[in-house]
Amino acid sequence: MSLEMVSTISNSSLLQPGFSLLNFDGHVFFFGQKGWPKRSCPTGVFLLDIKQNELKMKPAFFSKDSCYLPPLRYPALCTLRSDARADVYQYIIHGGKTPNNDLSDKIYFMSLVSKTSKKMTFQCIEKDLGGDVPEARYGHTINVVHSRGKSMSVLFGGRSYTPLAQRTTEKWNSVVDCLPSVFLIDFEFGCCTSYVLPELQDGLSFHVSIAKDDTIYILGGYSLQNNTRSPNLYKLKIDLPLGSPAVTCTILPGGISVSSAIVTQISDAEFVLVGGYHSENQKRLVCNTIVLEDSKIEIVESVGPEWTPDIKHCRTWFGCDMGKGSVLLGIPGANKQLIPDANYFYILRCKGGEEDKEEESLTQICSQTSSEDPGDSTPFEDSEEFCFSAEANSFDVDDADTYNEDDEEDESETGYWITCCASCNIDINTWVPFYSTELNKPAMILCSSGAGHWVHAQCMDLSETMLLRLSEANVKYFCNQHIDLNKGLQTPQKVMCLKKQPMKPLRKKKTMKLSTSTKKSFLRRLFE
Repeated sequence: MSLEMVSTISNSSLLQPGFSLLNFDGHVFFFGQKGWPKRSCPTGVFLLDIKQNELKMKPAFFSKDSCYLPPLRYPALCTLRSDARADVYQYIIHGGKTPNNDLSDKIYFMSLVSKTSKKMTFQCIEKDLGGDVPEARYGHTINVVHSRGKSMSVLFGGRSYTPLAQRTTEKWNSVVDCLPSVFLIDFEFGCCTSYVLPELQDGLSFHVSIAKDDTIYILGGYSLQNNTRSPNLYKLKIDLPLGSPAVTCTILPGGISVSSAIVTQISDAEFVLVGGYHSENQKRLVCNTIVLEDSKIEIVESVGPEWTPDIKHCRTWFGCDMGKGSVLLGIPGANKQLIPDANYFYILRCKGGEEDKEEESLTQICSQTSSEDPGDSTPFEDSEEFCFSAEANSFDVDDADTYNEDDEEDESETGYWITCCASCNIDINTWVPFYSTELNKPAMILCSSGAGHWVHAQCMDLSETMLLRLSEANVKYFCNQHIDLNKGLQTPQKVMCLKKQPMKPLRKKKTMKLSTSTKKSFLRRLFE
């Protein structure tokens, strides 16, 4: 295993405990920021582009027929395929916390509908369910099982708010364990059925679940009612005959007492368990290898990475599976950074360099939850952290250009967030539109001096009329710094229009009427 620190370029404060990662065709997408989405990314879904240990974020887009997807923290996630070995899949998203601290009971289907080098477009559809619909919750898991040519989703665990009738003013937002019911969801018919199994006595939250074929393994988890982390390993087997489904549960030996752990898949039948907590005051720095073969599970301790002193000494940590044996880990930045809520991030690679180059077919589905939200929970275990799906797709982004959130162009040299002059006051954190034509980026114009360079139109004191005129006309423009060198080509300043006084209408001249005798007298004098 190898551990590398990631340097964040911008918007790293969006990556807070409770986030999830979605892996589409080897591209990793971030979902679940703590606040409502920014104006520059109304969908709240970002492409994470990590190259040379630098992280950049680019907003993703939704199709016009998509429903609104709020930024949910700690939801249950998994992938849905037509069969266990299909290459095309979509994500199922259930539950989670909204930025208003409400709990969601909705279920969404999210799929990638188009992809170009500049733009990723998703479709999000809300599904309606009937029957025994699961209550709103977070910190739970959802998986897909395949049996006899049929597929169903299995939902288990989590936390929910105390029922309204039992709430008090002092404990209005207190949470309780959900009932230990297993929900079987048939998306083809939109119905849901709950099962009560005697082996499952506690409603576990922040546990790990791994699915293969018709079997789900549930490991660890925390019970608020008993204040314990379950040492049991549960095996759920779902049989889908033509009639009613059959759900059975078996308690296996070899479980691990852990909560908020992360699982990543490194081969067709091999997983790695990372992170989590042994107790309220103890992180779990041990890693385990999980092997699933022939309806059996084997869990053995493996050699972990060389944890950094910052990771060893911090109280809390959080993270998510990125696919292909890689995990994104975060630790609080404390007071070491200028941005108070910023965090430090690391990438843990659980596979060797040669293994990373191999292409693997992925048939397992895994979802779990992890870590802590210091704003909404008590220290450590109420580390109410996110769900994520250990779908072992390729983590490495291809050789396409990388992007910042606010620009579709490569901003490494000439981006919108530059210092264009000594008096430039354009700041990515405080910028607001100045011109009516600006959407999510400052207006810029090219100075023709030398090889040319970009400057902000607002910093150059350009009026909107002049900016539009220069943008439409094929003329040279010189910024304030270089305009003295090109006086003959100066851009005309904005001229105030003078109000013209309306002209007075001409008065009609009066004509005198002469009598006949007067006319004759005038002519006689003229010829004399």
